[in-house]
Amino acid sequence: MRDSTNMIYSQVESPDKRDIEETTWSVPGAILGLLSWLLALGIPFLLYGSNTLFFLLYTWPFFLALLPVAVVVGVALHSLLNGRLMLSAVATIASVALLFGALFLWLMG
Repeated sequence: MRDSTNMIYSQVESPDKRDIEETTWSVPGAILGLLSWLLALGIPFLLYGSNTLFFLLYTWPFFLALLPVAVVVGVALHSLLNGRLMLSAVATIASVALLFGALFLWLMG
């Protein structure tokens, strides 16, 4: 005796389309987060020049720890802004730059 129930599908709704959950906002948001992290990493070099390398020699783990935070911020903002790329790019770059600025100022004393 079979111990299961029959699954009934209507003609309008196919089983393949009902089971697919697309998260199209995760990849562009992650790329935005990565690019904004790279841009924010360049800001101290623009402000302080090559002396930034000596500062980053001892503090690189702090800035590296912001990489997954930047990616998560990019994914979250891109999903919260309904996939609008330009608006989420501006918001991600601004928020990651603020994170970098706060960490940089905290480490500078």
